[in-house]
Amino acid sequence: MTDEQLSRRLAYLLRHAPGDLGVTLEPGGWVPVRAVLRHLRISREQLARVVATNHKQRYTLDGERIRANQGHSVPVELDLAPAVPPAQLYHGTHPAALPAIRREGLRTMGRHHVHLSPDPQTARRVGARRGTPVVLTVEAGAMHAAGHVFYLSTNGVWLTDAVPPGFLVLPPGLLP
Repeated sequence: MTDEQLSRRLAYLLRHAPGDLGVTLEPGGWVPVRAVLRHLRISREQLARVVATNHKQRYTLDGERIRANQGHSVPVELDLAPAVPPAQLYHGTHPAALPAIRREGLRTMGRHHVHLSPDPQTARRVGARRGTPVVLTVEAGAMHAAGHVFYLSTNGVWLTDAVPPGFLVLPPGLLP
């Protein structure tokens, strides 16, 4: 199994299927490293390398436990403290999603939070996973002032429960 394949499998297990490991997520989303090693039939060194070299820094390895930093579809409390966001954050998507986003804003889509990027370049990479990317600007400072809560994950991804359409700015040329 390549490191990329291992990273994808690890993301699936830690974010969506911890039951496959025979465990329930502990507070903070942690699972025992030994369960991961046993299930994936890998060494601790392989696991440590994948965690350290993951370009998205999706995982945190802490002694004998590991977790995904965000993106869960199973019940989990990540124990993140509310944080004050910058004035603007960004969200990468694809053109087919724009009609629903215009009507409903950004929703969790089966995850615990909406994921926002700190810069347009990162959002562009995220949006490019499904073809031609579209980068939306989120007026995060205004949202926060209106009472919306934000969290900052360990790897720099901003999280919030939803982004109403009134706090979104579409790129020129995509306006209704």
